[in-house]
Amino acid sequence: MVIAPKKVAEATWSQEAARWDHLKKLRINLILGTATKRIRALNTPGDIWVINRENVPWLVEYTRNAWPFDMVVLDELTSFKNSKAKRFKALRNVRWQINRVVGLTGTPAPNGLQDLWAQVYLLDQGKRLYEAYKVYEARFFDYNEYSHSLDIKLGADTAIQDRIRDLCISMKADDYLDLPECIIDDIPVVLDSKALKAYRQMEKEAILEISADETITAGTAAVVTGKLLQLCNGAVYTESREVIEIHDCKIEAFMELVEGLNGKPALVFYNFQHDRDRIKAALSQTGLRVREMKTAADQLAWNNREVDILLAHPASAGYGLNLQAGGNHAIWFGLNWSLELYQQANKRLHRQGQAEVVIIHRLIVQGGVDEDVAEALELKGATQDNLMRSLQARIEKVKEGK
Repeated sequence: MVIAPKKVAEATWSQEAARWDHLKKLRINLILGTATKRIRALNTPGDIWVINRENVPWLVEYTRNAWPFDMVVLDELTSFKNSKAKRFKALRNVRWQINRVVGLTGTPAPNGLQDLWAQVYLLDQGKRLYEAYKVYEARFFDYNEYSHSLDIKLGADTAIQDRIRDLCISMKADDYLDLPECIIDDIPVVLDSKALKAYRQMEKEAILEISADETITAGTAAVVTGKLLQLCNGAVYTESREVIEIHDCKIEAFMELVEGLNGKPALVFYNFQHDRDRIKAALSQTGLRVREMKTAADQLAWNNREVDILLAHPASAGYGLNLQAGGNHAIWFGLNWSLELYQQANKRLHRQGQAEVVIIHRLIVQGGVDEDVAEALELKGATQDNLMRSLQARIEKVKEGK
């Protein structure tokens, strides 16, 4: 049984198997679609069954105490890092019936070592990092009242690594694969006077609204920085989910970048739905072949060079998809704080089989929160602490009238 993100489950495993001579005779069944289709796939003779992670609770409930798979491969193991999630709890209930579990991930601890417990538990049923998360947390972490987060205790990182050393193998692509270079190209976006005034005013209002409260939680910080990131991109949602357009400065920079690619295809990552809509509207008169990454057909069209601009959200297209055949340019219209999504999304192009230098273009509004996020991502520290520090620094600037 292979458990994978939906788009990966739909196409990647079966397509990859077809490319290798020694795998071509394997019968691969996809447990996807309606309940009727899933049940039919389960009862079809085969060698490998592939299911998307959202359907794991259904599968466990359907099979109950007759779990039929003696080996499970978790493609993107970090999908199971949350011990409170239904998918983790479901798999945990049948773990005793599984002889072998293999987890695959390029980002095992994207937000800190606290993410490891649930993942390692599914591998060894709690033998190395304790059977309960609370025990693991108390043993290796201290609570930080300032950031409302967990800080690793002195020496605990080494202790954790020693405990799981025999269970894990780390392989850097650079050590085993002959990959082309990957270049980060930051494109500064300067807001015009009208847009800058609107940005500063809305930034001030958003910050003063929460800074009046002495306690700023990670939740409120995420809401405010999310709004500031929207402002950098040029539009914001109201409380009723209406879209207010603020400026076109980033859209204009994006269109200039696309024109400068001289016909080369680009994988474009957007952050908010209004980003996607405004990008599509701007591209509608260009004659370029624009497509959204939704299905396996979209992936195939991109890799066949039938798409000029492929729009994708990193949360849905950032894992497991092989997109290296379709081009070597990626554009981040808007960044977000998730280091895991950022790294995984970039690897859709910078992976085995890519023949050209990969260029990651990032549109960065000068003086905006874009700069904070870009810096944190480059330092590989895009965590909750960085988000809090970024917001605190902007609060101070607003109070000082800068």
